Amino acid sequence: MRRYLRVVVLCLACGFCSLLYAFSQLAVSLEEGAGGGGGKPQAAAASWLAGGGRGGARGVGSAGPAAHPGRSDRYSLNVQPIQRMHLAVVACGERLEETVTMLKSAIIFSIRPLQFHIFAEDQLHDSFKGILDGWSFLQTFNYSLYPITFPSENAAEWKKLFKPCASQRLFLPLILKEVDSLLYVDTDILFLRPVDDIWSLLKKFNSTQIAAMAPEHEEPRIGWYNRFARHPYYGKTGVNSGVMLMNMTRMRRKYFKNDMTTVRLRWGDILMPLLKKYKLNITWGDQDLLNIIFFHNPESLFVFPCQWNYRPDHCIYGSNCQEAEEEGIFILHGNRGVYHDDKQPAFRAIYEALRNCSFKDDNIRSLLKPLELELQKTVHTYCGKIYKIFIKQLTKSIQDRYDRPPKER
Repeated sequence: MRRYLRVVVLCLACGFCSLLYAFSQLAVSLEEGAGGGGGKPQAAAASWLAGGGRGGARGVGSAGPAAHPGRSDRYSLNVQPIQRMHLAVVACGERLEETVTMLKSAIIFSIRPLQFHIFAEDQLHDSFKGILDGWSFLQTFNYSLYPITFPSENAAEWKKLFKPCASQRLFLPLILKEVDSLLYVDTDILFLRPVDDIWSLLKKFNSTQIAAMAPEHEEPRIGWYNRFARHPYYGKTGVNSGVMLMNMTRMRRKYFKNDMTTVRLRWGDILMPLLKKYKLNITWGDQDLLNIIFFHNPESLFVFPCQWNYRPDHCIYGSNCQEAEEEGIFILHGNRGVYHDDKQPAFRAIYEALRNCSFKDDNIRSLLKPLELELQKTVHTYCGKIYKIFIKQLTKSIQDRYDRPPKER
């Protein structure tokens, strides 16, 4: 009997020691978790949903503590992730300066932190990295650099469509698989109000809408699609894809109606058949393909007013964007190369003012007076005659962001 009693006592002692060891290990792990050790910043990966893609984000940069969402907070229950706005651009050829100026305009006025997704030719990567790393003191953005990437079996055909690399935007939902929503803009875009404001339009999407764009023209008499297009297009005058807001989760899930088959196709499956069918009939490349897609799926598009994508077409033959006349221009789109020639000096004046502006508050505040003087020199042009709409929203953005006390911003 005594022998059995000893065995029982010994078993109880061993069990007690095991429990002590387990609790000590748990305490250590909790301590390490609370200290945030071992977390690594995450980089967005570029890969295709199904074969044919290559490469990932080659360079990842960050500015400030808000740019590290990958830091481990497994045991830090009070830490709330910062919701960043995702902005994508595709830069090829001589587009470095334009792209950098666009990014600067986004940073100057925006309130929430930004995540830039920059798709660029390999020879531009070092230049982008050098410039953006020099802005790290701002602590308001981070960025990822990606190679230009097309499905391997049709890469050459996609790359030469319209302008070099322009059709890259069609594949963003397939490359940035972990990104829910995205604002794509051309390199020749300038933000004259916070990115936050166009980003907020995502909340206005109804349950069927997956993307938002502005009309190609407001005035059908000078419209291109309604006069010359040899393919289907959205609405009365088509849409312009230079500013495109996307709910990419919905885009990846949706099955699209089309005129190639009775079967609805997903985004990754519809692009190449569309190109094969219409490549001899399209002029504006990927924008034409988007118009064809939304012609067949009009319920999927949210159309925002022309002031969110204001182009020379809105004023070179006389003003035809009523919303801009009333509230000013929100986003300036300098297509036709107007930032770099003298044909539309009002557009060029805005571009040069933002290009030459530094991030210092005083420099931004003092931007308006010399800019207005430059714009007054452009009144011999149709766009220059209405130059006040170019600075109406810009003035408000600067006052809201830089003239108010910090607590009121």
